[in-house]
Amino acid sequence: MNGESNIRLTSREANVLQLLARGRTYEQVGDELGVSLHTVASHVKNIYRKLEVHSARAAVWRALELRLLGAAESPGGVAV
Repeated sequence: MNGESNIRLTSREANVLQLLARGRTYEQVGDELGVSLHTVASHVKNIYRKLEVHSARAAVWRALELRLLGAAESPGGVAV
């Protein structure tokens, strides 16, 4: 991956990714954050582009590798 140290998620992108890591659907993420489904999809698209991945699972793993997300617990007990 190129420029790993330059990868930055916005706070909203990090929120979306944390919720996806906890198993929330796009609709649930939108409801929880008070945004539209279209807005959630836009954030996810930006996350995938920044992390150079093509799935939510890959995005979570990549963010963990890069330590981009704060400490919050996912269902499996993994800090994300």
